Amino acid sequence: MMPADISTGGLRDALHEGRFAITAELSPPRGADAHAIERNAAHLRGWVDAVNVTDNQGARVRMSSLGASVLVQRAGLSPVMQLTCRDRNRMALQSDLLAAGALGVPHVVLLTGDHPRAGDHPEAKPVFDLDGVQLTWLARTLRDEGVMASGGELTVRPQWMVGTVENPFSPPLSLRADRLAKKVAAGAEFVQTQYVFDIDVFAQWMSRLRDMGVTERCAVLAGVGPIRSLRMLEFLRTSVPGVVVPADVDHRLRGVPADRVADEGIQLCAETIARLAEIPGVAGVHVMAFGFERGVPEILERAGFGRRVPAAAKEG
Repeated sequence: MMPADISTGGLRDALHEGRFAITAELSPPRGADAHAIERNAAHLRGWVDAVNVTDNQGARVRMSSLGASVLVQRAGLSPVMQLTCRDRNRMALQSDLLAAGALGVPHVVLLTGDHPRAGDHPEAKPVFDLDGVQLTWLARTLRDEGVMASGGELTVRPQWMVGTVENPFSPPLSLRADRLAKKVAAGAEFVQTQYVFDIDVFAQWMSRLRDMGVTERCAVLAGVGPIRSLRMLEFLRTSVPGVVVPADVDHRLRGVPADRVADEGIQLCAETIARLAEIPGVAGVHVMAFGFERGVPEILERAGFGRRVPAAAKEG
């Protein structure tokens, strides 16, 4: 059968209309608190095209990404449901993907996931039956061919948009564009990147993607976020694999009084968004402001972006 009907997704619409897309992160609560999602969603509603709903980020237990995605929809936002290979075999992965399709989740982001040893249940047994590339291929096959990993046919196909993640700054840098191209060949239609602080290196990565024709088949959403304290700066520099904080960013944040670091970090994030918007092939940004959802509107306003108004509404 043909794909099931789903509600139009904000990110899907933004990319289709050629608008500079803006997504943000929304972490499910560490408890059964539906109101926590509504409170955070209220800060983002009207400012972003969609919100990423993380899947036990950092290998720490939270409300499921599927359940939280449904709550995000109820709160008036378009969810991007993350799904990792860490906790599920291929049967469970397919079940969650099909449930997301049935519930009208418009976008999924598929990734391998952090090892349990990095989280709050280090004794948990990792699964990793598939990796992120294999899961991307499986999702595309479910949607476009209506076929499961077993070869069995679906009664109704899901209709979500398939996304992936990539880190342009992990060595060897020369292979990062090739790695994304492999994911796009597997079925990825958009990619959200690791934090971008080194714009020059990111621009070189984008140039390579354009030369390979990747940006014509996959929308690149550059990851950004405010560094609001020196403690966070040090954490990003020393404890988050793949995050590169250039010397000029480090000096800028350490060069202001302690009570101005947060504001300087917000301003830096806004300037980064504005500069990324000028790089050919960048389709949008993904704002990661963990625990600071209330600050996302200010960041976007400083970057020169107002509230989200769909093209159809503008024409009306």
